Amino acid sequence: MANGRGAGRRTGSGRDGGGFVALPWSVLDSASYAVLTHPARSLLMEMARQFVGDNNGRLLASAAYLRKRGWKSADVISRAKRQLLEAGFIFETVKGRRPNKASWYAVTWQSLDKLPGYDIGVTLTFERAAYRFGPNGKGLSPSRGLVPTLIAPPPGIASRLPIPSRGAMEGRSEHSSAPSGGHHLEMPSPEATETQH
Repeated sequence: MANGRGAGRRTGSGRDGGGFVALPWSVLDSASYAVLTHPARSLLMEMARQFVGDNNGRLLASAAYLRKRGWKSADVISRAKRQLLEAGFIFETVKGRRPNKASWYAVTWQSLDKLPGYDIGVTLTFERAAYRFGPNGKGLSPSRGLVPTLIAPPPGIASRLPIPSRGAMEGRSEHSSAPSGGHHLEMPSPEATETQH
């Protein structure tokens, strides 16, 4: 028996033709996504648009590529890209080099595709769903998401307190840092008195 969802629909009439961007709700509902700037969100859509099923790791975010898509400011692109990298939405697989080698990226809600040309160690350091941990791995997670990371040491580890146990320590020196009499700017230095004699 049909559940009524597709009843009366004709095949292909639900949307325009062509590919589409599949962005999981876990990305859009994450705490990391909530704090992204609008340019960073737009750049994330541009990068998701490039993913076609077998090229995650060869996505572009260069000014030359994005210029054709309506982006005008290299500075805006750079800031948005940095924010996406720090938040864990994208991962750099190849470091770009001048004069004309663009960096490659992967989105982290998809598995990294096994493609030739990655920088050394990329396949070992790529972390799927890194955006769930927030900027620089600070432990942000969506509701009903990952178990939060403890920020305190576990019980049972004893360590010395970073401050003295009986208050502030008193300095002990044979010589005072202040001159014995008068204002220190008004008194000649010992070297000056010796040369006068």
